[in-house]
Amino acid sequence: MKPIEFPKEEKLALARRLQDYLQEEADVDIGQLGAEFLLEFIAKEIGIHFYNRGLRDAQAFVTAKMEDVVEAISLLEREA
Repeated sequence: MKPIEFPKEEKLALARRLQDYLQEEADVDIGQLGAEFLLEFIAKEIGIHFYNRGLRDAQAFVTAKMEDVVEAISLLEREA
């Protein structure tokens, strides 16, 4: 699987959010570079789990919608 990568501006914004979160919640001050390394770690080691969950959720959603379509089509059937 291709690694999760973010465009530069998005990566900077996400790293800033990590910095803010760690400062507010854990009183930990990390720099921009540290936050970027943490973001890369999260994307590489943990991101796949969120990605896979998203795929399973999308598959369940599409399956439910397809069942709705099958039901709607069967309601259109006419008796001979």
